[in-house]
Amino acid sequence: MPCISPCSAGPAEASRQLFRRHVKGTTVIRINPSILSADFANLESELQRIGTADAVHVDVMDNHFVPNLTLGLPVVQRIHEVSPLPLDVHLMIEDPDRWAPQYAEAGAASVTFHAEAAAAPVRLARGLRDAGARAGMALRPATPVEPYLDMLAELDMLLVMTVEPGFGGQSFLDLTLPKIRRAAEAIRGAGLPLVVQVDGGITTETIQRAADAGATVFVAGSSVYGADDAAVAIESLRTAAAASR
Repeated sequence: MPCISPCSAGPAEASRQLFRRHVKGTTVIRINPSILSADFANLESELQRIGTADAVHVDVMDNHFVPNLTLGLPVVQRIHEVSPLPLDVHLMIEDPDRWAPQYAEAGAASVTFHAEAAAAPVRLARGLRDAGARAGMALRPATPVEPYLDMLAELDMLLVMTVEPGFGGQSFLDLTLPKIRRAAEAIRGAGLPLVVQVDGGITTETIQRAADAGATVFVAGSSVYGADDAAVAIESLRTAAAASR
């Protein structure tokens, strides 16, 4: 598979270098469009539309953890081969302890599993890092962050779902803002390098509220792919988020 970072580095270090390249200074806004809102019949051209983004957000659903079925490992491998951007894979599946490492080995730059589905989240996060990916953990809107504060050091990213996972096009849930704020404050207080990502209902309006709460990585689906010019939509989201900070 093509190299996504300096080829002289090992897989784990290559992923770390990719992460550092995107995170510089005190606040960097990253926009990761979700291909859940893309035209799957023309996926390669849809990936080219978002070439100015920071990563491609790939939602993997198994119709068990969430009531929807999307794509699996073979498609993710193919996306990795043709994508101009690193892959940010979000696993909305049962038994991520078994399946998540395979996505890291397939070339995903980051792999996010759900806390509610993982049997051994610390071991899983370490396994993802060992496989060369950044380790992310996601929380549903109703899942509190407090039980997981002690394991934040094992993660590279915390994803706070701002809609119920499973379908695109939903409205942003403002009730998640206090959780985003608590997570960001805990991360800053501990001096940890991980970032807070939010996913669901992200528009130029809601991105400002999420950024105010402490998020710096934003998954946007329909607001990017539903626009006539995806590059303009991506830049508008970046500008709106940066203006709020």
